[in-house]
Amino acid sequence: MLKLEGIRKLFNPGSPDQKVALDSIDLTLRAGDFVTIIGSNGAGKSTLMNIISGAIAPDQGTIEIEGKSFTSLPAHKRAQKIGRVFQDPMAGTAPTLTIEENMAIAYSRSRRRTLRIGVSKQRKQLFYERLAELNLGLEHRLTAKVGLLSGGERQALSLLMASFTDPAVLLLDEHTAALDPARAQSITDLTKRIVEQKKLTALMVTHNMQQAIDLGNRLLMMDQGRIILDLPDLQKQKLSVPDLLAEFERIRGVKLSSDRVLLG
Repeated sequence: MLKLEGIRKLFNPGSPDQKVALDSIDLTLRAGDFVTIIGSNGAGKSTLMNIISGAIAPDQGTIEIEGKSFTSLPAHKRAQKIGRVFQDPMAGTAPTLTIEENMAIAYSRSRRRTLRIGVSKQRKQLFYERLAELNLGLEHRLTAKVGLLSGGERQALSLLMASFTDPAVLLLDEHTAALDPARAQSITDLTKRIVEQKKLTALMVTHNMQQAIDLGNRLLMMDQGRIILDLPDLQKQKLSVPDLLAEFERIRGVKLSSDRVLLG
């Protein structure tokens, strides 16, 4: 479903601030994989997500989705196959538009553009039904401006919109990090339900080690632009947070030190 080969990204080349953000990354996701990614600050996690989505271009390497090259495609064309939820609840929606207008934009992402009205009666019914599945009462607020929603409500809406058209790949970029613990757990549960029900292929960056262990069928650990650990489901199920910390120390020879990595 997703294949990266030899992905390399260098920031500020030739300057004193030169940094290798990604160093020869090879990664393959099969259909239905739900992969979690952890790592310290500057490990390359968000850069990896940005390169997959097309927000930035790799210096070297290739990207394939469903067997087709996406390496040179701009972000707006990749959006037909890629859904993404950001850390900032404000980033995934248009605050001045209504809930139904935001959903109409997401609904049309993988469809041919026409001059027909974006929010038809039939679409309203579809939006109502999908929102009702969130159990947040948003189905009764279709004409409310999204800017009036709480952070948790906006993130739930962003998640629903990103998965609306059953994307080939769903990118989740620390999408619970900005929420309080109760809302973060609610979005985590919703994420698991949507990915499992739709059988989506998902790649999720998280700063929470326990969350990385609990979710998905595969766990990656990144450090200094490389994937240093790749654990399949059976191994992941036996892990604890201390196990992960010990594994990092074994591989790198130093203890994991990051103010953003939560131990759970």
